[in-house]
Amino acid sequence: MLPARPAPTHARLGRAVTWVVALVLALAAVPAALRPTTARADNPIVQHIYTADPAPLVVGGRVYLYTGHDEDGSTNFTMREWRVWSSDDMVNWTDHGSPLSLSTFAWASSNAWAGQTVQRNGKFYWYVPVTNRATGRMAIGVAVSDSPTGPFHDAIGRPLVENGEIDPTVLVDDDGQAYLYWGNPNLWYVKLNADMTSYSGSPTKIPLTTAGFGTRTGDPNRPTLFEEGPWVYKRGGLYYLVFAAKCCSEFIAYSTAPGPTGPWTYRGTVMPTQGSSFTNHPGIIDFKGNSYFFYHNGALPGGGGFTRSVAVEKFSYNADGTIPTITMTTTGAPQAGTLNPYVRQEAETLAWGSGIETEPSSEGGMNLGWLENGDYVKVKGVAFGSGASSFATRVASATGGGTVEVRLGGPNGTVAARCAVPNTGGWQTWTTVSCPISGAVGTQDLYLRFTGGSGYLANVNWWQFTPAPVMSEGASA
Repeated sequence: MLPARPAPTHARLGRAVTWVVALVLALAAVPAALRPTTARADNPIVQHIYTADPAPLVVGGRVYLYTGHDEDGSTNFTMREWRVWSSDDMVNWTDHGSPLSLSTFAWASSNAWAGQTVQRNGKFYWYVPVTNRATGRMAIGVAVSDSPTGPFHDAIGRPLVENGEIDPTVLVDDDGQAYLYWGNPNLWYVKLNADMTSYSGSPTKIPLTTAGFGTRTGDPNRPTLFEEGPWVYKRGGLYYLVFAAKCCSEFIAYSTAPGPTGPWTYRGTVMPTQGSSFTNHPGIIDFKGNSYFFYHNGALPGGGGFTRSVAVEKFSYNADGTIPTITMTTTGAPQAGTLNPYVRQEAETLAWGSGIETEPSSEGGMNLGWLENGDYVKVKGVAFGSGASSFATRVASATGGGTVEVRLGGPNGTVAARCAVPNTGGWQTWTTVSCPISGAVGTQDLYLRFTGGSGYLANVNWWQFTPAPVMSEGASA
């Protein structure tokens, strides 16, 4: 007899997400007369764990999103690892797990806080703030990988720079010179060498003037709005420094400059204070011809200032290059393309999940785990075309595994297929099951719903549809 499966290491967040998000964000932001009776939420973009401090990176045709992970029930910034997610359509995000944690840095003791990953020399460099065990101060470490999803390892075995301040961001300028910026309460930069793991000269403190970073009132020790979380990038010949402003609660503001080291001019608010978290953190990219703003809030069940969640909005720059004011929404960014169901899709790729968890799979990557009766995932904008004939999925179970229901249009929508999951002999003992499907045509949202008895039912690693055969012209049915 197989032992009972232990519970996941963090609380199950999904079941109450939809109505909590609707109440906390949508209803708070919309006048009563205009409030919808139901809400369709795709923000936050991760629902099964708390995430914070988003740092997006475009690599080819995908966005890789690097985040922190707030531990469940935190009453402080309790963070021990970083996570990676990716998407090619801005709505269906793949969970790549945690390729970097405090244990990666033998010299670090705590505080896996806000970092950023950049690509150079065919490698990926992840700059993160952690506490140096030897000094008790915050320091900036750097990890490196050959892949955007890791695994990452400590590039130099010691802090890259240490002055007790946090929140690194990196710009690689057009001439190849890289700059590392970081700071709270000050703002610093240093020129990185081409190896991205050492620097030239000494760290330079950027003058925090009211002309450059706005005016704060009520705190004589901090006369400007700059607080933390700088995000530096270049667009159209202009340098942007977007930052968390005026704790607490923070809003997002920005400044611009003609060069990477200034002089900076304060430009105003990007995102006003909102979203039930007293911190915020910006990340901005251009992807597939559009611009996107990433941030965090406290919208999930149990969410707040220490249990945050990453979200994203699409926006357009003004004609003069200024950034418009952006408001949090529950709908998030529109889908940039469609999802192809006729190639293998990882089960941990989803736009929304209820009750689900993820874990490392023995077959590589991650899998959905600890699935119970009524749990489901939503995959948005699936392009079935002229139709599918069958559905296959890779499953594992140490019990009677229940059923994978393929539903269309909603978690209680039309049932297009049902695949029974057998007892495979273990939670990481995998087999592929398949079943016929009907009604899956055109482009629509796909829901995989898991049903069965009590307790944990199954794990799911991937799925794939088979297209219906195309009848040749003149052929009879």
